[in-house]
Amino acid sequence: MTIFKAIHAAIAAIVQDLAKSGALTLPQGPLPNFNVELPREAGHGDLATNVAMVLAKVAGKPPRAIADMLKPKLESHLAISGVEIAGPGFINLKLKNEVWQNELKEILKAGIHYGDSGVGENEKVNVEYVSANPTGPMHAGHVRGAVLGDTVSNLLAKTGYKVTREYYFNDGGAQVDVLARTAYLRYREALGETIGEIPEGLYPGEYLKDVGQALMQRDGKKWLGKPETEWLKPVREFAVDFMMRMIREDLDLIHIHHDVFTNERVIVENGTLEKVFKMLDDKGLIYIGTLPPPKGKEMEDWEPVPLTLFRSSQFGDSTDRPLKKRDGSWTYAMPDIAYHYDKIRRGFNYMINVWGTDHMAYQDRIKPVVKVFSDGKAHLDVIFNNIVKLFKNGEPVKMSKRSGNLITLREMVEQVGPGAVRFYMLTRDPKSPLDFDFAKVVEQTRDNPVFYVQYAHARCCSILRHAAEMFSPAELSAEALAKIDTKNLASAEELALIKGLANWPRLVESAALAREPHRIAFALMEVASLFHSLWNKGNDDAALRFIVPSDKNLTRTRLVLIKAVQTVIASGLAIMGCEPVEEMRHDEPAAA
Repeated sequence: MTIFKAIHAAIAAIVQDLAKSGALTLPQGPLPNFNVELPREAGHGDLATNVAMVLAKVAGKPPRAIADMLKPKLESHLAISGVEIAGPGFINLKLKNEVWQNELKEILKAGIHYGDSGVGENEKVNVEYVSANPTGPMHAGHVRGAVLGDTVSNLLAKTGYKVTREYYFNDGGAQVDVLARTAYLRYREALGETIGEIPEGLYPGEYLKDVGQALMQRDGKKWLGKPETEWLKPVREFAVDFMMRMIREDLDLIHIHHDVFTNERVIVENGTLEKVFKMLDDKGLIYIGTLPPPKGKEMEDWEPVPLTLFRSSQFGDSTDRPLKKRDGSWTYAMPDIAYHYDKIRRGFNYMINVWGTDHMAYQDRIKPVVKVFSDGKAHLDVIFNNIVKLFKNGEPVKMSKRSGNLITLREMVEQVGPGAVRFYMLTRDPKSPLDFDFAKVVEQTRDNPVFYVQYAHARCCSILRHAAEMFSPAELSAEALAKIDTKNLASAEELALIKGLANWPRLVESAALAREPHRIAFALMEVASLFHSLWNKGNDDAALRFIVPSDKNLTRTRLVLIKAVQTVIASGLAIMGCEPVEEMRHDEPAAA
């Protein structure tokens, strides 16, 4: 149990005791939800709770009166050294140093699993991300959503959810026919024809040369000179399979692997759309009607046209939605509606989709059908990620010749490495635009969060390597260090770092529940900052260094802290999908 949850449980027990004694009148049933969290300002204590504020309404007493009742009970708790009532009734708590110091032992015992929890209660959750159409390699526009979805999946798995990672791709639209026609052109080129410039409307990227070459090697001259009606389908299937293999290989470069790949064409061709339409019709949710003109657009030639509409406005949508076009064919949204029905059919009552901000309005079309098909039991969350702008030394990066229009994921990884790509994508709230400067991502300064965090881990590893000159491997094991008395870790800087580490399980849980993995990056940057500050003090004063050759006991005590820092950073990097670095060029032994 984390420190936060332990204090929460202690407060709840005190409140229940006051209720049993008649000092506090509360309704039957569980207590109202209250928080135990970090105070807004460090000077206000270690923890703060709004319990008195929350209980005021149900207890019929002013918050400060309730806080006054709780204060002496809290002051007598073994873990608490001070209690202060602030404002209208907030309670600030100061914990004894030993509470924080003992948490280091819990970190070492748990290892990289520190922060794991069962808050998800093994609930099945489907996380769909990337889902790029198989018409080209992964590029910078895909990377942020890919990293975001994968890290959310890692977070949910760490907090007790049963996660299925899914990729949904469309191989049935007009774009895929364009892919096939371009691949056929490259196939002719592979057979020795001069094709000239790629015609307008086809894909210009050189990556399709590989597709044409592979098709030629498989089929020889089989399709040469044949009409499109004969070669379009087989070439399309070949090109899609080739591109999906390329996409998987690209994603593997940044350690992203999906459990399920769902094909839109299969959903279209196996009758699921007709089945879904009939289900909606049987529920009385389909009708023929007209829609008003789009808001905010002047359309002088607009005329109301009867359309087949779904009553999505009954389920929170801003308007009813057409499911068929004027010619009777399915609308763009219909396959997606059927796809989400398929997810529910597979047993997912909780779904998360990662989309670009350009699809923000699209969730209004999908969420209503999730409610309909699950009788309100299923829930869909959508996480939106904004654009990534690429720079090098502050200058916009030019287009890639290989992809035809954008820098590929492979090119990004080749320049800065997979860990840097993943980490940097999580250094901003996903709803905000992100500037990715290749030069800054690899620079070795504290302004680069990737370097700053990895440097902290490398410094910890360096200290432990130097400590091996004083201690045996058994003495430096996590099990042995977890038994060391840590009461000497009592300086303000040491306690600040320990508190930052102890907050890790609470932060992981809150990041998972909020679906905000960038909180992990921010937390690691804070831990790294506190650690580097302590390191720098050792540079200035030899007595404050982590390794003191003349005092083995003090050294081992400080090594407990070092091992805990290393463990938490490694735990966070694992969530982010990054490998922790053990050695870096700037790693100095001075403060060891």
